[in-house]
Amino acid sequence: MKYIDEFRNKNLMQKILQRIQEIAPQGEINLMEVCGTHTQSFFRFGLDKLLPPNIQLISGPGCPVCVSTQDYIDQAIKLANYRDVIILTFGDMLRIPGSKSSLEKERANQAQVRVIYSPLDSLRVAQKNSAKKIIFLAVGFETTAPAIALTIMEAKREKLKNIYFFCALKLIPPAMGHLLKDKRLNLSGFLCPGHVSSIIGTRPYEFVPKKYKIPCCISGFEPLDILESVYILLEQIKKKSPRVANQYMRVVKREGNPKAKRIIAEVFKISDAAWRGFGKITQSGLKVKEKYSMFDAEKIFSIKRTTHNAPRTTQCRCGDVLKGLISPSDCPLFAKLCSPENPIGPCMVSSEGTCNAYYKYR
Repeated sequence: MKYIDEFRNKNLMQKILQRIQEIAPQGEINLMEVCGTHTQSFFRFGLDKLLPPNIQLISGPGCPVCVSTQDYIDQAIKLANYRDVIILTFGDMLRIPGSKSSLEKERANQAQVRVIYSPLDSLRVAQKNSAKKIIFLAVGFETTAPAIALTIMEAKREKLKNIYFFCALKLIPPAMGHLLKDKRLNLSGFLCPGHVSSIIGTRPYEFVPKKYKIPCCISGFEPLDILESVYILLEQIKKKSPRVANQYMRVVKREGNPKAKRIIAEVFKISDAAWRGFGKITQSGLKVKEKYSMFDAEKIFSIKRTTHNAPRTTQCRCGDVLKGLISPSDCPLFAKLCSPENPIGPCMVSSEGTCNAYYKYR
């Protein structure tokens, strides 16, 4: 298959669903995805409604904007209020609430905050505004990291002196390991993210079946992709033979993208990182290496980061949604005080956020 409508063929979907019905084990089966695009597909195509009632599709921390901590947002707001600073960011970051404000509100109060669509755009902004300090909010997972690393390498090659990167890049496999330690979730398997896996390959997930004895399946994003991946997971569960399967073979290779991984390793080192709702997860983030420290906003602006969870300032339960402990509708603010027009928490802001998708399609 090569055309998108072929991956949405209703007859093929019905055949896979019939096979799922036939193979589905008894008892509660909790399958978690950790990718915002999977979250959108779950709800957009109603896939969770098509499966047997004992099979639950759970959305985890697959939205990089959503897992950015309140402390990170507060620090970005502080930087935005420096008179000689221009903040550059992806659009979703604008409306994420900090403890008292947001970048969108600060921009309305004359702070220099601009939306860009590629990290490389930040180089042109720096060139055109040589009297300003340009700070790019480097947020994302392994998918975004190569482009940001390449931008930092290019900034060094061009000898730019006024551009900095406030890094909050995170790694998915360590977060999966963190989730598996929480017995409240009782996870039966993982749908692994296709985009992230296109960079890192299949090997980083191998600890899951080896240590925790549950299966993983790297999945594409169309309905047939996801349903086939669910079938693959159920087959492994029934046979009690957990492994890392790769349904998304048309994109993902076992070794991933070696060139992208080399670029990441050139610029970044692995470090502990704070995740919203999780606190510190060991070895789950990326920091700028010393050889590129002249571009590290955290060092240049003496930013002191925290790795613990900030106290909850509202009834918002985004942290529990990100962990898969509750459904968005279990939050007392959902669709009442909190909506895409008036987001109280980050999961309602981003199109990859669970609350946003649930609100839009449910």
